[in-house]
Formats: sequence, structure tokens, C-alpha cells
Amino acid sequence: MGEERGTGEKALYFILGAFIGAATALLLAPRSGEETRRLIAAKAREGADYMADRSRAMVEKTSSIVDRGKEILQQQRESLSAALEAGKQAYREEKDKAKT
Repeated sequence: MGEERGTGEKALYFILGAFIGAATALLLAPRSGEETRRLIAAKAREGADYMADRSRAMVEKTSSIVDRGKEILQQQRESLSAALEAGKQAYREEKDKAKT
């Protein structure tokens, strides 16, 4: 999982670097100011959309991991409860045997 996160972070940094490089190139490109501003605004929207999509994907992934963790915790609680109840029952049976 740590390897996935590292790869994702690298990809994010690459995209962010590409976006900054593209913005710098646009500012230095021989275009009219209005055309450059429209292009920068379009790229900014694309970047915002990309980040929103990635954020939603991360929220979904995190939610699924949390849900799975809750399921595992519930299973462990049930197992522990069953084991505890079995131990109590065995104790009662042995106690009854000792009385007789």
C-alpha cells in the first residue's frame, strides 16, 4: 500500500510540475494577453477537475478501507464474544459436575 501511495504521489507531483511548466510556457509564449489568459483559465479548470476527480477517488478508496476495517472488527468482536460465552458455559458445566 505504501508503494501505491508513493507512486500516486509521484504522479501527482509530475502532473503539478507539468501544469506549472505549462503555465510558465504560456506566460512566456508569444500570444496575445487575452488568448493567454483564456488558455491559463482553461488549464486551471482542467487541473481543478483532475484534482477533484482524484480527491473523490481517494475518498471512495478510503471509505472502502474503513468499511472493511469495521467489518473485520465486528467479526473479531463476534468471535471473542462466542469464545467468552463458550468459556462461561464450560465453567458452569464443570462447576455443576464438581457439585455432584
